[in-house]
Amino acid sequence: MEMETTSVNNLQTLRDFIERYFFIERVTEGKPADKWKVKYLGKLRFPDRSEWAFEEMENKAAQYNFSILLVEEQDKQAVYILDAFPDKKKSNPKINLFLFIITLISVLVTGGLFSSQGEMPDKFDLNALLLIAKNGWPFAVAIIVILGAHEMGHYIAGKKHGVDVTLPYFIPMPVISPFGTMGAFINMRSIPKNRKQLFDIAIAGPLAGIIIAIPVTLLGLYLSRIEPLPLKLPANIGLQMEGNSLLYLGLKYIVFGELLPQPMDYGGLNPILYWIRYFFTGQPSPLGGYDVMIHPVAWAGWAGILVTALNLVPIGQLDGGHILNAVFGQKVAQSLTPVFLFLMGILGFAWAGWWFWALLLIFLNRFPSQMRDSISKLDPTRKKWALLMLIVFILVFTPVPIVLLTD
Repeated sequence: MEMETTSVNNLQTLRDFIERYFFIERVTEGKPADKWKVKYLGKLRFPDRSEWAFEEMENKAAQYNFSILLVEEQDKQAVYILDAFPDKKKSNPKINLFLFIITLISVLVTGGLFSSQGEMPDKFDLNALLLIAKNGWPFAVAIIVILGAHEMGHYIAGKKHGVDVTLPYFIPMPVISPFGTMGAFINMRSIPKNRKQLFDIAIAGPLAGIIIAIPVTLLGLYLSRIEPLPLKLPANIGLQMEGNSLLYLGLKYIVFGELLPQPMDYGGLNPILYWIRYFFTGQPSPLGGYDVMIHPVAWAGWAGILVTALNLVPIGQLDGGHILNAVFGQKVAQSLTPVFLFLMGILGFAWAGWWFWALLLIFLNRFPSQMRDSISKLDPTRKKWALLMLIVFILVFTPVPIVLLTD
């Protein structure tokens, strides 16, 4: 009974303090099933200084072992009082190390098989494994560095803002796979304070990843060669080619001086119309023309560009979803989700993988970005960075990631 009385007194003292910064119009007590104790609905007294007001209220709440959330609600603002967020158990870095080692082996084998054009050794003895490792290390190093840079960007930004983030978890894949890995991720174990922190953490990964992916791709293209494409493929045989983003097309142009793949002819189409159609559909087939046969390092660079594009799709828990939420708020971000899903559905007719990705994002969108203070807006500098990220997304977006050529 004494503990309950103390808690009530603390809540009353905290309310008196909050009223210095917040006009309370209505008070709602949480039910036992709710995760919050009290909700104050009203408006900030200093709307232009919301970040400062929140920090003052949060620091005071912490003195009484409470946490607070500041959110938009019913065209007003609401302050939620909760029990202090519990400290989570420390993550085990041995798990990160184990997954990294398994992923390294996986990408080594994938790179080795890619270098041998998918031909399996006659027998898997020590010499075969050493040969695979020798041939696979350029791809393995390239893709690990790109994925590692992306995740370490998130990690460093999170640590800078005092957000509890884990070291990267690399995800291995069966060796008979395009990349030997499903990527990597970090776990954000605490909630960012406001939109600024969420924005910084979200953009740091794609920026770091693409900064590394560009020179890796250029190096890989310089190690690649141009070869003719067959005029006709055998029956029931297809040729798989990597798709194009504006960035990847540009990098190939820098190295080879022309847009690739170069078709045998434009089939009577204006070259501009041909490229617009090919860019968004992967058709018509450029059989009989020529294209770059990419080196494993270029393949890793292309994968890094694709990973950046997929992460910047502005939905749910993806980096793009966090950025959109930080710039415009959760209400706008959620309202735009059906539009982006519809566009992905349309693109799915050119590459069916978009349908799978859309279904996955529908699930991810059930968990919107969280902030303790979702009211405070971004500053002008971060809004300029947001515009830069939009440009990056346009440049790296790959409408048809895999092009299947058939006769």
